[in-house]
Amino acid sequence: MAFGLAVLVGNTIGVGILRTPGDVAGLLPSTGLFFAAWLVGGVYALLGAISLAEPGAMIRRSGAQYPIVHRALGPYPGFVVGWSDWFSTAAALSLVAIVFAEYAGPLIPDFPGEERVIACAVVLLFALVQWRGVKSGDVLQQLLTILKAVAFTALSVAALVMVIPDRAVPAAAVLPVGTALIAAFVIALQSVIFTFDGWTGPLYFGDETVDAGRSIPRAMIGGVLAVLLIYLLFNLAMVRVLGVDAMAGDPFVAASAGTILLGAKGDLILRLLVLGTILGAANAITMIVSRIPLAMGEDGLMPERFTSVNAGGTPAVAHWVSVGVALGFILSGTFNTVLALAAFFFVANYVLSFTSVFVLRRKEPDTPRPFRVPGFPYTTGLVLVGSLAFIVGSIASDRVNSLRSILLLAASYPAYLLVKRFRNTA
Repeated sequence: MAFGLAVLVGNTIGVGILRTPGDVAGLLPSTGLFFAAWLVGGVYALLGAISLAEPGAMIRRSGAQYPIVHRALGPYPGFVVGWSDWFSTAAALSLVAIVFAEYAGPLIPDFPGEERVIACAVVLLFALVQWRGVKSGDVLQQLLTILKAVAFTALSVAALVMVIPDRAVPAAAVLPVGTALIAAFVIALQSVIFTFDGWTGPLYFGDETVDAGRSIPRAMIGGVLAVLLIYLLFNLAMVRVLGVDAMAGDPFVAASAGTILLGAKGDLILRLLVLGTILGAANAITMIVSRIPLAMGEDGLMPERFTSVNAGGTPAVAHWVSVGVALGFILSGTFNTVLALAAFFFVANYVLSFTSVFVLRRKEPDTPRPFRVPGFPYTTGLVLVGSLAFIVGSIASDRVNSLRSILLLAASYPAYLLVKRFRNTA
């Protein structure tokens, strides 16, 4: 269970919580509505966690949502979920490495191609750690997660108890009304849910989890509650120091708060906090990404060589191919486009996954379930409806990338047939 908690918290708490509070405050310049958005996002993540904990504990396979959808809806829906999740996760690894390079840049001497070299070095460093085996990755993840949780808690407590120096108070922002307020709340909620994304972490290691029937639900529910507590504490501290009006539109509220409380030293302290936060996320994502093609290979939806595992328990071929994809995103500079498209697929994957809970209840009513969703079907139904609403909102707010995602979804079927044919021929 400790490993699952470490993966979930390490994978979830990243750069998002340091950047999105300013966006949410800009959309909802009201303390009550600001915290309401974070609470609703936390409830969505919690409902999602308890919903997918049931099939995760029942199926007990690595690969996160892929084996759940594959078993419930069939090979092609499983292929779509697995393929999109794999590339999206590799793109996410490249993104955290690039952000690490951006924040580390001022701390080291300049040299040509600095950001890309540092980003690639981060990916390769964690690739080598994971190549040694699951145990070394587990120990490092638990250590980084503990340090991350302590750092965020210490920063939040310090901001809640320290004396705040006098500062200029900005003019109160105008809160939208009517339909404009509803639209603002929905868009703010999208940012919040993105910041909570990562609660599926324990599902990537179903095969490798001891007593998965009990450990997976406990890790998912406990992890989401821990993240929610850290997020609320952090935001409460930022509101105390800055106020919602000053936070509005600030891309890095923690740096602003640190400067007010600590002066010139605040930038260095917060920069180190960001770097430590990113390292925990990078290690978790490196562990996660190879488990998806491994599971797909076991079902004949990826080349058979992807099923090989080294002596340390790391998927050998899948690991290095995944690392290569992440490095390719860094060197080509295409990861931003991929992530924009992946945002659509993340929510679409949730829709298929929550639907799978209903399908498995109907198809396999007698299969032993170590954990059952509390309040089913209402809890899972609520989070399913919420996911569908977000897809509609994504299409309405970002038609270009949504159209590209739909086209890629249509193109996935020929790719699925090609992979099946290649595997059958081999």
